Amino acid sequence: MTNERYPEVPEGFSEGEPPRGIGSQRLAVLGDPVGHSRSPQLQLAAYRALGRRWEYSRWRIPAGGLAAALGARGQGWRGFSVTAPLKAEALAFASEVSPDARRSGAVNTLVFDSLEPGAPARGENTDIPGIVRAFGERGLERIEGVAQVLGAGETAASVAIAAQRLGASRVEIFARRPERAEALAERLGDGVAGLSLADWRPGDDVAFVGDTVPGGYVPTTDPGRVPAGAALLSAAYHPWPTPLAELWLGAEAPVVTGLDMLLHQAVLQVRLFGGSAIDESLPNEADVVEAMRAALS
Repeated sequence: MTNERYPEVPEGFSEGEPPRGIGSQRLAVLGDPVGHSRSPQLQLAAYRALGRRWEYSRWRIPAGGLAAALGARGQGWRGFSVTAPLKAEALAFASEVSPDARRSGAVNTLVFDSLEPGAPARGENTDIPGIVRAFGERGLERIEGVAQVLGAGETAASVAIAAQRLGASRVEIFARRPERAEALAERLGDGVAGLSLADWRPGDDVAFVGDTVPGGYVPTTDPGRVPAGAALLSAAYHPWPTPLAELWLGAEAPVVTGLDMLLHQAVLQVRLFGGSAIDESLPNEADVVEAMRAALS
């Protein structure tokens, strides 16, 4: 496959709207910072496997700037992946949002109704089903016990909802600012509690810990042993392993990585960007997933 037919992974990121290249349709990941994002490798691998001549780049948009930037966008945009700190702004920008996006307060996928500038956008949160898929791939179909989520941001909301979907009996959200954890717990409803991160310990009834702290949570005191059978989701993938991942790996306990989560939510984005429903498989999806996985290695 030649460069003339398929765009290369872009270097760095664009401060303004990325220029249009040779691709017939454009996509990008939005955020700040965004230069580290692995999404271009993932997405372009999928489109090459599918035979689609699409572009995918990185577009740095600082907090508070999403609506203005996308409102002035040019021709040819099919959609965007959205990362921190723009997921709440993407929720407000979208003309229509899914129940998962509404409940989590976060949109990580914008899909436009057409390629015309000013076309309305639909908002989705693929992180939630992506986490469920990542757990299933590891043979973890159910959470039998308490789920603890470290952090209270948009990723934490998605992890908490995914834990509920996997059957957690209770969800505890721990944050450095307990009032943020309490606010998120109140929004998510019954069976969810907000607590101080300073008080976090994985008790014997804990079946799942989701670490959504940027860069990975660094315990200030010894967290103790890993509860028997408890799984860890470590959302950060750079640097790796995170401190909690080291603890879990040392105990030979199940670990779902941030790259697992990134891969599976991206597969669902590829479905949506191609005009399919989120639960509608791609043509030869197993081959597409393996191509995407290889692009991460």
